[in-house]
Amino acid sequence: MSTEFTGVTDVSKRLEEAGYLPDESIETVVYLADRLRKPILVEGPAGVGKTELAKAVATARSADLVRLQCYEGLDEAKALYEWNYKKQLLRIQMREDENWEQVHDDLFGEEYLLERPLLRALRHTGDAVLLIDEVDKVDFEFEALLLEILSDFQVTIPELGTVRGTKHPFVVLTSNNTRELSEALKRRCLYLYLDYPTVEREKQIVLSRVPDAPEQLADQLVRIVRSLRQLELKKPPSISETLDWAQTLLELGFDTIDENVVRSTMNVLLKYQQDVHKAHAHLRLPPNPEMN
Repeated sequence: MSTEFTGVTDVSKRLEEAGYLPDESIETVVYLADRLRKPILVEGPAGVGKTELAKAVATARSADLVRLQCYEGLDEAKALYEWNYKKQLLRIQMREDENWEQVHDDLFGEEYLLERPLLRALRHTGDAVLLIDEVDKVDFEFEALLLEILSDFQVTIPELGTVRGTKHPFVVLTSNNTRELSEALKRRCLYLYLDYPTVEREKQIVLSRVPDAPEQLADQLVRIVRSLRQLELKKPPSISETLDWAQTLLELGFDTIDENVVRSTMNVLLKYQQDVHKAHAHLRLPPNPEMN
């Protein structure tokens, strides 16, 4: 099977087979990214399926997923490459009779190079999906490194020269909007915003991922989740937590949701006690004496 998508319908079919239910905007952007060889910048709240989209694309294309998890302070050595200094030191000690000029070329050869995700994706000879997750956590200096890779599909390593990609990976960048990304980075990407799904769409997701869930239960729980997301919670429930809740209810043998079910399982859906209290008040549950 060809790894490239043949059309929007093909994207929809293959993503669904990979366990991801796309909407029209997702299908279109994924197809255009494939045809135009442009990265996708996916923004939206945490837990709406941004990372899962990259994983699903990798599955749909039978491609290797190369993931760079971004964090504050991420530098070139952890993202691109670094040298195996211990191995280099052993090389020097083993041949102390040689001068620096004699060993220099050996020390900075492939044998001592440690690939990190960006370089691994750049030099990957097969089909690959490069996921740059939570890119909004890195600083502007690191963005400059990404610009060279995303613009020209190449990077310069001082000791080795310019490394050019052999096959263009499918690139997905995700952002939770914790900071504004540079205009230069955004210009190089197709843009996709993912929000929390509608009730009907989330119900479809639940029934797809938790197929044993009764339709009535799925409808009831997604409506409760939807109403809770309207509150000012410290951490609104994500889609994955909706799925966890659905699976929890099945494991406990519940086929409907009442006051007792909510009380005993709300900690699966919400992760902060203050959010639990808000949820109980919103759902008009009387105070639980055991929690006071």
